[in-house]
Amino acid sequence: MNDQITPTPLLSRGRRTAFIITLFLVSAFSQIDRILPFILAESIKRELHLSDTQLGLINGIAFAAIYSLASLPLARLADRGASRQVLLWCVLIWSVMTGLGGFSVGFITMALSRFGVALGEAGGTPASHALIAGNISGHRRGRALGIYSMGIPLGTMIGFGVGGWASDHIGWRVALLIAGGVGLLLVILVLTFTVKTAIPSTSSSDRGNTWSAGRELLSKPAFLWMFIGANFLGFAAAPFYSFTAPFLIRTHGLTASQVGLSFGLLQGLMGIIGTIGGGRLFDNALNRGASRLLHPPAVVFSIAAIATIAALLVPEGWMSIALFVPAMLAFAFLLPFAFGAGHLIAGPGKQALSSSLLMIASGLLGPALSPLLVGMISDTVSAAHEVNGLRWGMMVVPLASVLSSIAILIASKKIRKHLSETSRQNDPTIMDSHLSLIK
Repeated sequence: MNDQITPTPLLSRGRRTAFIITLFLVSAFSQIDRILPFILAESIKRELHLSDTQLGLINGIAFAAIYSLASLPLARLADRGASRQVLLWCVLIWSVMTGLGGFSVGFITMALSRFGVALGEAGGTPASHALIAGNISGHRRGRALGIYSMGIPLGTMIGFGVGGWASDHIGWRVALLIAGGVGLLLVILVLTFTVKTAIPSTSSSDRGNTWSAGRELLSKPAFLWMFIGANFLGFAAAPFYSFTAPFLIRTHGLTASQVGLSFGLLQGLMGIIGTIGGGRLFDNALNRGASRLLHPPAVVFSIAAIATIAALLVPEGWMSIALFVPAMLAFAFLLPFAFGAGHLIAGPGKQALSSSLLMIASGLLGPALSPLLVGMISDTVSAAHEVNGLRWGMMVVPLASVLSSIAILIASKKIRKHLSETSRQNDPTIMDSHLSLIK
């Protein structure tokens, strides 16, 4: 027997609005708690006598590994009907651990607090996506995913802006304590405005462990190419956000304040436009039966690659910042398309799993390896007496963007074939009302 899900009663308009706003706040504060140690790093390093290597371990590969890998088992729990409980516990854990970070006395205690934050945040997105899939009708789901995803750029902008002010005026310890306390208020909102989702009944062949379920989803060519595209996205986005500010400061003589104000505000604005616009365009493409579902983000990524190359080569700082804007838009624009298409391929009862796998793809190898690669290229070129080695190191960003665009185009073709075959077989695992529109 294939998966079957008892339909979840549709939410009223007011309850649906409160539900989506709650999940948006969860997304935003998750990002704020993740970002704060970046902007507070110098103060933390100075007081706790940490090295740059220790800071890198706390905020870099170790956080990425725990965050990415823990999301998979938590996603399976969410898919099996425990999405609300998973989200509640995740918000509680990451908020408490953020606050406890304010009591850190050295590397070990700070690292443990950040590992706890990573563990809590690992289940936040998969559980939220499962709640959206279970409570928002198909023709509105892309917009709901877009609103949820909007919390990422907005949280980043707030985290950097408020965190920088807090570091100068109230100290990093108080900043972490306040962030943790505000996060605990989210638990009340989640309890009040989220509802349980239906529990799928599964066949014995589908009751395998988390890893076998993940392998089964990756065995679908459409999802595999999306997974590949998400990996290239990680390779493009990680160095873009890590090295753009140093590039602008070194190359164009801008101050950190100038970069933070201009780049930060533009990133927040483009993130909001990208996630909301991407969600609406995904819904429109789905509802009209568009056969090239992922072509829009592929085109945007191609444009972003060309603009980023130009941004790295132009002589004026303001021109460089302006040409970085398409990349800011592209990274956000892809999110609702990627998660929405992943849900289509995975089918009911596996939406959180698909989101988790895409998070692993974009959040593990890219953030762990690509900044290192950019740094190595920069150092090597600079050692050869090139004036600006970072310019050439950051060429990794447009290269990875092009590769991501190609993978997304292939995935789009595979999705069309996958859904066409499923429709012919009358497979109930993805008979969500709107899916039959794509042929």
